[in-house]
Amino acid sequence: MNEKKEGWMRIVVGVISGILLWFWSMLIKFVVIINWLITIFSGKRHKGMADFCEIWNTQAYVFLRYMTFVTNERPFPFSDLEKSISKFKK
Repeated sequence: MNEKKEGWMRIVVGVISGILLWFWSMLIKFVVIINWLITIFSGKRHKGMADFCEIWNTQAYVFLRYMTFVTNERPFPFSDLEKSISKFKK
């Protein structure tokens, strides 16, 4: 896709991905509080919840990179979730 069309496509991708990431962030806030409580009372964090939050962190990063024209890699749901996660995983 040429740059002009990709520029217009960013509006569509930005709105749809932005809405999904916003709703997902509401869930993340709840998970963070639960994980914090688990950590306080058990003395260790819940790795599954932390990994779920990391997926959101990665997707927010991919979204920002796309919306600021750093890359043409589209964020979720316009790209493969596992592929983008493995790309940024250490």
